[in-house]
Amino acid sequence: MRAIATTLPEVLIVESKIFTDDRGYFTEIFHAGKFAAIGLPSVFSQDNHSRSIRHTLRGLHYQIREPQGKLVRAVAGRIFDVAVDIRRDSPRFGQWTSIILEEGDGRQLWIPPGFAHGFLALSETADVSYKCTSLYDAASDRCIVWSDPQIAIEWPIPSGASPRLSDKDAAAPSLASADVF
Repeated sequence: MRAIATTLPEVLIVESKIFTDDRGYFTEIFHAGKFAAIGLPSVFSQDNHSRSIRHTLRGLHYQIREPQGKLVRAVAGRIFDVAVDIRRDSPRFGQWTSIILEEGDGRQLWIPPGFAHGFLALSETADVSYKCTSLYDAASDRCIVWSDPQIAIEWPIPSGASPRLSDKDAAAPSLASADVF
């Protein structure tokens, strides 16, 4: 297991070895000792799983109190996964990084507290699993609009297509007016 830096140094790609044979494959998703050895949390409070259909965009989500670190992976299908630095005192405030995660690739994305998270389903369906470092708190749940020009995420949405959004995500504020860290 190894951690690979992204353009936002705190956001890491976690890569696990994949062992394949004629039966399929095996990979280790989480090992407390190995995570601790590469500087990642070894204790998580909650596991979540979502299923999305193609062009569903979820995000950009975060919690203002009890911020969550998230370890994200695609269990089935393929996603464009994004993290945005929303720490006002950070020299990288408003900057984003992304990775394509797909089932069986042995990769996960570590998104620490202080970052917003979102993803776009690229395959017909995509199942996403993520471990969180703190419990969900509806009262501190926040989001930033996915299309904020200040952030300027280059979502791989086909020309002329619109993403599928929840009402909450469609009505999300811009980064400039959001309640951030």
